[in-house]
Amino acid sequence: MRRTFRSLRSFNYRVWAAGALVSNVGTWMQRAAQDWLVLTQLTNHSASAVGIVMALQFGPQLLLMPWSGYAADHFKQRRLLMATQATMGVLALILGTLTVTGLVQLWHVYVFAFLFGCSAALDAPVRQTFVAELVGDADLSNAIALNSTSFNAARMIGPAVAGLVIASVGTGWAFLFNGTSFIAVLTSLTLLRTSELRPNARARHTKGSITQGFRYVWSRADLRATLIMLFLIGTFGLNSPIFISTMAVSVFHTDARGFGLLSSMMAIGTMSGALLAASREKPRFKSLLQGSAIFGLGCTLAALAPGYWLFAAALVVIGVAALTIMNTSNALMQLSTEPAMRGRVMALRLGVALGGTPIGAPIVGWVADHLGPRWALGVGAAAGFAAAIVAIIALSRRNVDAEQRGLPHAAE
Repeated sequence: MRRTFRSLRSFNYRVWAAGALVSNVGTWMQRAAQDWLVLTQLTNHSASAVGIVMALQFGPQLLLMPWSGYAADHFKQRRLLMATQATMGVLALILGTLTVTGLVQLWHVYVFAFLFGCSAALDAPVRQTFVAELVGDADLSNAIALNSTSFNAARMIGPAVAGLVIASVGTGWAFLFNGTSFIAVLTSLTLLRTSELRPNARARHTKGSITQGFRYVWSRADLRATLIMLFLIGTFGLNSPIFISTMAVSVFHTDARGFGLLSSMMAIGTMSGALLAASREKPRFKSLLQGSAIFGLGCTLAALAPGYWLFAAALVVIGVAALTIMNTSNALMQLSTEPAMRGRVMALRLGVALGGTPIGAPIVGWVADHLGPRWALGVGAAAGFAAAIVAIIALSRRNVDAEQRGLPHAAE
């Protein structure tokens, strides 16, 4: 148990984790409220509209990828985080005000989803590499896993609370709570002991700095294989807002409380996966294979589930697998990358994993609208099994072990 939570020995990490947990609860409340608002209040149960919102929210991860990675590697990360977090807080407050006053329209949600996406695209690579400044490389893998534990504990709490808030006082109040929750993370950044930070090596600005990350990743067979797997899972598999909302409304005919509970059930799986990752000494490429195969199996079980509670159980399986894939890829890519390149590599990872959403979400939404939610889950299952095949090919070529710098037994 002590090994699982070893990063909490650091004062800076404890302060950061506390602020992030509060903010993460607000984030998940907003995500659940946003899906419910679009699906039940602004459209007539249109999964395609939810898919468009997802595309607008995650598309900037791909569009801004070169510049977000450049910023993470060249500028002071703490100051960047304060700017991006404050921006997202203000956006949430404005959207909440529009919703509470009854002025919100579908195009408003589209615009704010895109603006949120732009802020998050600049925030994410900085936030992920900033962990190394808090704990150093020795505990980096553990800190990444604990961050995921916090994020998914909030995922378990946030949607359920959002369901209660929506049912009692209305959707807009979930957005307002998220806006105020950013005060917690901004306060934590202010309270950090800057003398105890371990600054990552800053890259020097040179001609071609922005595209250097692409060339670096392309030269590494292990990183290429990981990114292909992330593209498949991220584009066609990580569409839980569509899967959960359409199954809740169209198949099980539940209300906002039942919808929020389903999101929380998936979070139980992701939090369990995060704790398992935190207990491991080192991330291994073989875990990507196992996670992808289990993800495909979980989506298959969810698609075939005859009742609400069996579907909820399948979501737990999907959550464990998804977290295994995301955490393992994060730790492997950071630990095997030169410190001055980490921001650009992480931006590329996020761009591939989340930036494919503009392609996949509308497709999955169309499938849910025209063929049914169960067939949409079938698309996710196919993505998981395809990613597993990519991992098998990579392992069979035995290039992964040799190229995992600093992790000689990564494929075991």
